[in-house]
Amino acid sequence: MAPPLVSLHDVQIAYGGAAVLDGVDLHIRAGERLCLIGRNGAGKSTLMKLIAGRLEPDGGARRQQPGIRTAYLEQEPDVSACRSLKEYVAEGLPEGERDQLYRADAVMDALSVRGDTSPDDASGGEIRRAALARALVGAPDLLLLDEPTNHLDIQAIEWLETALKDWRGALVMISHDRAFLEHLGTACLWLDRGVLRRFDGGFDRFEDWQDALLREEAETQARQDKLIAAESRWAVEGITARRKRNQGRLRRLRDMRAERAQRRAPTGRAEMSLSQGHASGTLVAEAEDIGKSYDGRTLFRGLSFRIHRGDRIGFIGPNGAGKTTLIRTLLGDVTPDEGRIRLGTNLTPLVIDQKRSALDEAMTVQDVLTGGRGDYVHAPGGAQHVATYLKAFLFDPSVARTPVSVLSGGERNRLLLAARLASPSNLLVLDEPTNDLDMETLDLLEELLADYTGTVLLVSHDRSFIDRVVTACFVFDGAGAVTEHAGGYSDYLQREGGDRGSRPSEKSAEKPARKSTRTDTGDADVVPLRQARAKTRRKLSYKDQRELDSLPAEVEMLSMRITQMEAELADPDFYSRDPNGFAKVSKDLSAAREDLDAREMRWLELEELKESLEASL
Repeated sequence: MAPPLVSLHDVQIAYGGAAVLDGVDLHIRAGERLCLIGRNGAGKSTLMKLIAGRLEPDGGARRQQPGIRTAYLEQEPDVSACRSLKEYVAEGLPEGERDQLYRADAVMDALSVRGDTSPDDASGGEIRRAALARALVGAPDLLLLDEPTNHLDIQAIEWLETALKDWRGALVMISHDRAFLEHLGTACLWLDRGVLRRFDGGFDRFEDWQDALLREEAETQARQDKLIAAESRWAVEGITARRKRNQGRLRRLRDMRAERAQRRAPTGRAEMSLSQGHASGTLVAEAEDIGKSYDGRTLFRGLSFRIHRGDRIGFIGPNGAGKTTLIRTLLGDVTPDEGRIRLGTNLTPLVIDQKRSALDEAMTVQDVLTGGRGDYVHAPGGAQHVATYLKAFLFDPSVARTPVSVLSGGERNRLLLAARLASPSNLLVLDEPTNDLDMETLDLLEELLADYTGTVLLVSHDRSFIDRVVTACFVFDGAGAVTEHAGGYSDYLQREGGDRGSRPSEKSAEKPARKSTRTDTGDADVVPLRQARAKTRRKLSYKDQRELDSLPAEVEMLSMRITQMEAELADPDFYSRDPNGFAKVSKDLSAAREDLDAREMRWLELEELKESLEASL
């Protein structure tokens, strides 16, 4: 076997006394495509910098094969030293090949990077795409990508997937895009509480492996807790002389307690809730032959449709195709050049945009959540202290007085969700909500949207998230045509006869654009969105899955308790000795049996639901 390109041996890094990386060992070999997975703040970017050689560990060692070329896409690239984006991209070419600018042009064209743009004039998205082009252009031996799909449209993401599938070097990638990881990954690295574990399988099987590890850990810890309890009782109740003869046992107990005190529990899940406003009218919005152009470029024209209460619509297409403009037109922020818009009644919109414009970097986290009005957040379930609310969104309460400016991109996005989702609404607009969020938070956002009774308008390039949330899609081809399709992105591809690598613009060019003429009576060519709302779920919600996972242990504990109470009542002297106690145990036994019946019935219902969902795949 060939030696690894890069190896880490017993690497240690700690910030503020907390271990971010604790004895990490890693070997990266040629041809591997590794998915690096972990919560926001788990240390994934720190590990990437170590692999890239840009950070020295507190302990341990990094070794690299001589002559290995490494390219690293970081989340916040610095392009200030270059006069243009093309110059910045070309610097990614190996020494001696810097004159082959055609290679830079090809990659920039695929990622929609304008080479003559000055870094001072470039948007954050353009800089990220230029940094990705710089990482790719030199065909390095080891490619490290930290959130490569951020600011890419679906067309660019699929181009990137194709390019990376043929990659001859090694690849390590951090991404929240499930579809991207499923299509590319050959193995997974899970960074959790400072420990790095490896799974030699694709991302499509990673979550089952992860759940099995967490269950095994919970069972081991439960057994240890029982042993500590038993040993503690012995230490209290044991005879003094016997205790003196068993100092080794006492030392063992102290060691177990110390180990338990050092135990780092898995990071909890964000407990988000979405405030439901009063119901809107049945009709949310109606467009009739609307059109809009900017600088002589048509974004959409002759577009007609209706949106009803409860619809969940995804807006898909290239960057700059007009997705956000259409939504702003529907909300009344932009006036169409032609046609008319009619809005429904009792609308209470809530807009979360991709620029995070709702966050003032000079404010503290607490002021963002409370509006600068004290220590309490007015959440859907009632007023909550800011510390409690922060914990629900996986923040340490100590960040309450922290300025927004020092938060990471993922933390800002999570803070924005925490602040905005407390506001009541019946029309939710999400413009690129998945950027910088970890998968667990995305799962909970998805679950939250499933329970939302209002209308959802979603702009996203995350194909998996679109598939799991929306009931219909408006697909923009970038040339003024917008078509409506029932279901998610995968349904669109299947209906168009394409595969994962097909592009909306290619398909739309094959036939003339048609208007969406959905009516309440239906149309053979256009499926009403409300029919698509019944799209089949593919798995249990996370709430149901967590309940199903906990029910077996709850049933076992109740059964043991019932057995114990039945034994107490079987004592012939119990009633005469303590009639009140006998009555209480009898009452508790009856309640426990009812509780057991209810939990067993719920267990059966969830198992049947799970089997039916799996059978429908």
